Amino acid sequence: MFRLPAIGASVAEARRRVLARLTEWDIGAVVRDDAQLVVSELFTNAVRHTDSERVDCELRVTGVRLRLAVTDQGSGPARYAGGASGLCPETGGAEGENGRGLLLVSALAEAWGVRPGAGGRGHTVWAELGFGASAP
Repeated sequence: MFRLPAIGASVAEARRRVLARLTEWDIGAVVRDDAQLVVSELFTNAVRHTDSERVDCELRVTGVRLRLAVTDQGSGPARYAGGASGLCPETGGAEGENGRGLLLVSALAEAWGVRPGAGGRGHTVWAELGFGASAP
């Protein structure tokens, strides 16, 4: 697990840390790339759509799945990418930027979701990526 300030520059640092950890774990290149993209989207949402001071990220390998979890400290209902519940990504208009991140997460992940953060404050958005045929 690692914790970073809830600022835009932390998104790139989160990607770097995920890459370093997954390389250390000898996770395949495709999964590493997908994981960096997913963490980037989830971290960006936590920074943009919550009133958090910090964002936590946890990585865990279970069997043939990589579980990524990003936790913010925000208050109120999850508002990731414009969704009221955070559970249904919006498609956004052809020209819009908002809402596509969670569609991307949904396309890359075998499963994902949102749950309340520990102590009832904030939100944890998680995603699971499968190793498939490229298992380490």
